[in-house]
Order: sequence, then C-alpha cells, then structure tokens
Amino acid sequence: MSEVKVNKISPRSGTALTVGDGGDTVTVTGNDIRSDAYKASDGGNLVSQSGTTITLGASGDTINVASGATLVGGGIEWQSSIVTASTLTAVAGRGYWIDTSSNTCTITLPGSASAGDQLIFVDYARNWGTNKIIIDSNGLNYQGNPDTYTVEYNTSGETLNIVYSGSTNGWIPLDDDAVADPGAPPIPDPTQKAVFAFGTTGGSSRINTSNLVSSSGVVASNTTGVGTARTNAGGASYGEDKGIFAFGQDSSGKINASNLVSNTGVVATDTTGVGTARNALRAASYSTNKAIFAFGTTASADTGVSNLVSSSGVVATDTSAVGTARNNPGAAEYGNTLAIFAFGGGPLMNTKNLVSSAGVIASDATGVGTARSSPAGTNYGGDKAIFVFGYLGSDVIADLSNLVSNTGVVASDTTGVGTQRTSLSGNGYGGDKAIIAFGNSNTASTTPTNLSNLISNTGVVASDTAGVGESRYQLSSTGYSQTA
Repeated sequence: MSEVKVNKISPRSGTALTVGDGGDTVTVTGNDIRSDAYKASDGGNLVSQSGTTITLGASGDTINVASGATLVGGGIEWQSSIVTASTLTAVAGRGYWIDTSSNTCTITLPGSASAGDQLIFVDYARNWGTNKIIIDSNGLNYQGNPDTYTVEYNTSGETLNIVYSGSTNGWIPLDDDAVADPGAPPIPDPTQKAVFAFGTTGGSSRINTSNLVSSSGVVASNTTGVGTARTNAGGASYGEDKGIFAFGQDSSGKINASNLVSNTGVVATDTTGVGTARNALRAASYSTNKAIFAFGTTASADTGVSNLVSSSGVVATDTSAVGTARNNPGAAEYGNTLAIFAFGGGPLMNTKNLVSSAGVIASDATGVGTARSSPAGTNYGGDKAIFVFGYLGSDVIADLSNLVSNTGVVASDTTGVGTQRTSLSGNGYGGDKAIIAFGNSNTASTTPTNLSNLISNTGVVASDTAGVGESRYQLSSTGYSQTA
C-alpha cells in the first residue's frame, strides 16, 4: 500500500478539495477529523468507521448549531395532527395533542422502553375534565404500579410529561399539572359561610329572621330580621363574597323587593324591585361573581322568566322565559361558573335547564331522578351540586337525593339520610361542603323544623343535627364571605 505524508493538502485552484472518486471509500485512521467546517453537500451522513458511536468535538468543546438550522432527531418530535379518536398507540419520543371534546381517549404506551424514553400529552381543547384520558402502560410499571393499576387524568388544561425510569418504577411523570387558560375568568376563592333567612312558621305567619352558618357548618341562633317578612324568595351569592335575597310573597301578595347581604353576613333593608313580582322561584350563582333568579309563580300563573344580577348586586329586568314554566324548582351552581335549575311543580317534573357562564338558560333537558318540587339545591365539592328531598305530591315527601357532576349531569336517585322534608333550603360553606336546613317534615299537618344536615365534599348527606333557630319552611339561603 502506498503512503503519502504531508502537512497540508490544498486545492490547486478555487476552494474545493476532493479526496477520492465517486463510489470510493475514504478511510481516516486515528481518533479525530479536525476542521473548522464539515459539509455534506449531497445531504449525506457522518458515519462511524466502526461500531455505532460518533463523538463530536473533544472534552471541553462547545458544539454550535448555526443560526436558522434545525437539529433533527433530538428532543420531542411533536405530531402535527390532533388526536380526536378514542384510542392512541403512543411512540416514545413524541408529543401528542389530545382533543377529548367528543370522547375519552385510551392511550397505550410502548410495550418496551429504555430509561430516558419520554412522552408528552397535552389537553388540546381543555376538555379532559369532561372526557378524561386513560393510560394503558402496556405491561410496564407506572409510578411503581403494575399494568393492572388504572391510570386516569381528568383535569382540564392538563399537560402530562412522562419519562421511563426503568423496570422497577416504570413511567414517571415529570409534570402533570394544569396550564392556566388566560382567556378564562379566574376562579375566585369559594364562599366560606352562609345565611338562612325569611320563611314561615306555619299558616299565614311570615318572618324575616336570619341564621348565620359558620365556615365549620355551625348554625347560629336567630338574628333579628331586616327587610320585608316573606316566604318563597330566592337567594344566591354574587360579587364573589356577598349575597342577595329577592322576590317572594309578603302579607299582601307577590313582591319583587331585594335585600343585599354583606360579606360579613349583614342583611340590608329592602331595595325596590326590578322584574316581575313573584314567589316560589329559585336562584343560583354563575360566572364566579354573578347570580340569576328564574321561574316562579306570578299573580296569575307559573312563569319561566329570569333576572340576572350583576357583580355589584344590581337586579336586571326580565329575560324572556326559556324552558317550561314552573314553581319551586331546585337551583345550584356547578362547574365553578355554571348553574342548573331542576325539578319543580305545576305539574311535578324532573326537567333540568343548564345556565351558561354568560347567564343564558338552555332549553329543557330530559330529567333524571324522581319528579318532585321544592327540593334543596346547593353546590358542594368546589364544582358539583346536589338536590335533596322535596315534595312528591299526595302529602308524600321524598327521601331522595341526586348528585350533579361538574358537567351538569344529574345522577339517578340516592336514598336519603336524615328526616325527609320539603320547602327547605341549602347552601355551600367551608369552601367545598354544604348544608341543608329547616323545612316542613309533614305536609299533611304542616310541621316546620329547624333540623340541618351537613353534606361532605364528596356529596354524602349526614344524619340530622339538632336545630338551632326558629323552626320554619319556605325560606331562602345564600353564601357570603371568603374568609373562614
């Protein structure tokens, strides 16, 4: 073999230097190719002479990528298509946009993996809270749990970033937090306290007594009433930490007066009403700081009109009725910014109407659960709701409850706990719990009570608590205060 040893090879003319002919193999022995630039003009590869390891640079060197250049094959390879199917077989090293607007998605991870393999899944449409993703770890461990362990993610706006750590613990999340939506209103701290007010002790007697509820669910003794004594008003929180009572029936008939409740639980004097005077309506919070009153009975008939309440407590004029006119429905906030009206009388029904974050009432939806009127409705668990008890007709009171999911789905009947009653009221307290209290326990003979039942943050109704305050029914309640 001939050998040429020189210190430098330069081109005879120009700047191009060619070593070998087309099809030749040029072998460089030793450890390094040292050059200011290496360029494969035909898009070729830099291949190791033996083995599979190529080292770029020496220890202490800085490897630069030219401005405007793209480094292909390193990091996460993001997929351009949006995953909308109910299943996905994931490939290590990829990032996926998962849109669950129409269905849940079961994601099957690779059946074999090496330490350092990475996958990222992103809630593309912020719908994982409605339709979750389910992770099938395909025979490998997930956070130390075997493949038989069910792994689900159901938080809207979530990003799941997982890396394979080896056979012992398997896939481990580096990040599984929700990403804030800058276009959505911030969710305020929930109200911590509540107040029950107004009602009747029986017959034609009407009172304006109120009872505060602490952040631990304790009902206080009577507070001397302020405002017109009345029955069957509506109550809801507004402005994030205040409340409002409005409408109802006094000794002269239907009224449209309202009373604001401060963030310390003080009920203000009457404000001249706006909207159609009526009673037997209900109210709920929506959009984090507003409220809505809807349905009820006017001087002549049941109605479906509604009235929005601004974040400063101003009651708007009537909005035309949507949904079947009725009296004594239940109402509650759910999903942090939404509301629901359900059940009601005239005749008894189990119809529901959802309310958007803009205060728009949707048309009737087929109900779930036993048709009845005058249940207590309240939010619980931060973003869910529950309807409890109510009137079944023929002097029968329902011993039932129905949970409402954070997407407004009303569940089938659950057998109740505690003394069943009608014309009671309920409200959240302590941030994520609820209380129902007072009511009529015997419609045949009219037996007002001052019993209360606490509801846990998982929707479990507790047994009776001996009452404090004046026994009554056809009362109202609202939340107030963000301070425990």
